[in-house]
Amino acid sequence: MTADVEGFTLLALGIVVILVRMYARWTIVGPSNFQLDDYLMPLAGIVFTLETVAAHIVVASYDGLTNSYMTPEERAALDPNSAEFAKRVAGSKIQVIGWSFYALILWLVKFCVAIFYSRLTSGLMDLPNRVRLSYVILGATYIMVALCLVLPCRPIERYWQISPDPGNICQPTISKIAVLIVVIPNVLTDFYLLSIPLPLLWKVNISLRKKITLMGLFSGACFIMVAAVIRAVTILSSGPEGAVSGSRWACRETFVAIVVSNLPIIHPLMLMLIRGTKLSFLLTSANRPSQPYGHTSSRTKQSSAREGRKKVHHPLSIPGTNAWGSDEYILSTGTNAPQKEITVVQETIVRSDPWTQEDGAQSSAAQPEWARQGTQTQEINSLSRELPDKKRNGQSSAIERV
Repeated sequence: MTADVEGFTLLALGIVVILVRMYARWTIVGPSNFQLDDYLMPLAGIVFTLETVAAHIVVASYDGLTNSYMTPEERAALDPNSAEFAKRVAGSKIQVIGWSFYALILWLVKFCVAIFYSRLTSGLMDLPNRVRLSYVILGATYIMVALCLVLPCRPIERYWQISPDPGNICQPTISKIAVLIVVIPNVLTDFYLLSIPLPLLWKVNISLRKKITLMGLFSGACFIMVAAVIRAVTILSSGPEGAVSGSRWACRETFVAIVVSNLPIIHPLMLMLIRGTKLSFLLTSANRPSQPYGHTSSRTKQSSAREGRKKVHHPLSIPGTNAWGSDEYILSTGTNAPQKEITVVQETIVRSDPWTQEDGAQSSAAQPEWARQGTQTQEINSLSRELPDKKRNGQSSAIERV
C-alpha cells in the first residue's frame, strides 16, 4: 500500500468515525444538549485532514527531502538556485507545520476524552476532581509542547536552513528535542486519562462480561501509546526515509486516537444496531429484573429502597438490562435510569365497630379511647418519595402522584 493510499484511506475512515459519533450524539441527546467535546472532535477531524494533506505534499511534491541527512560537503555544494534546494527548504517547512498539526490533533482528542469523563464521573467521590486536574495537565502540557516545537531553534528560519548545518535541534525531521518533547507528555497524559475510568469500571455493579467489554473500549488508549512510541523510534532510526516514515506514523497514530476516543461515544448506537443479533451478548448485561415493575411486594421494595440509598449514588452503579441511553449513563439502561415516574400510594384504614354494651344498647358517651380512634395501618408502595401527612377518611384511597 502506497503512502498516499494509506494516508487518505485512514483519513476517510477517521472522518466516517467522527460523523458516526456526531450522529450518535444527535440521536441520543439531541443537538441542543451538545457539549464542548462535540465541537472539538470535528475540529480535530479538520486538523487531521490538514495533517494528511501535509504528509502527502512532503512525499508527492518534495520527494521527502528536508534539511536533514546531509553531509557538510553536500550542504556546501548544493546550489541555492537548484530544484533540490527549493524542495529541501519547502519540505522542512512542511515538517514544522506537520509537527504542529500532529500535537494539536492529539491534545484536542485528549480534551474530548477528559470532557467525556467529566460527564461520566459526575458525582462520584473524587473522580470529578481528577478530571478537573486533567484539564490543567492537558493545558499545561500542550502549551509546553507547542512552544518547544518552535522556540528551541531561533531564529525560526533555521528550521529550513541548508548551509551551514543548523544542527540536530533545527532539523525538524530528526530533531531529538521535538521527538521527546512530544512523545513523553503524550504517553504520560494518555496513561493518566486511562487511570480515571478503569478502576471505576472494575468496581461497578455490572456483570463480568460487561466489565471486560467496557474495559476493552476504554483501554484503546494503550494502542495510542504504542503507536506514539513506534513513531518516535522510527523517526530516530529510519535514516534518510525519516520524513516519509514519520509522516506515515503520525497519520496512523492520529487515526487510532480518533477511533479509540470515539468508541465509547458510539457504543450506545452500536448496541441499537446489533440488538437482537448474536453479537448482542457481548455488549449487553446478563442482569434481568426478577419481577415486572408494579408486582413487587411492599417489603421487597422498601428493602430495595434502603439498599439503594446506601449503595447507588450514580448511574454507573446501576446494573443495566439492555443498552445504554447516553454516555452519561453508559453503564445504565433507559429502563433503570433515574426519571420521573408515577408513584402509586395505597392507604388502608381499618376502624373498629361502635362500642356496645352487653344488652345491645348503643354505647354511652364514655367509650374507651381505642374504640373512638380505632387502628390504622398503611401499606405504601413507593421507592423514591415521601408523601406529606394528610387527614384521610374512608376505608381505602389511591393517590397517584407524578
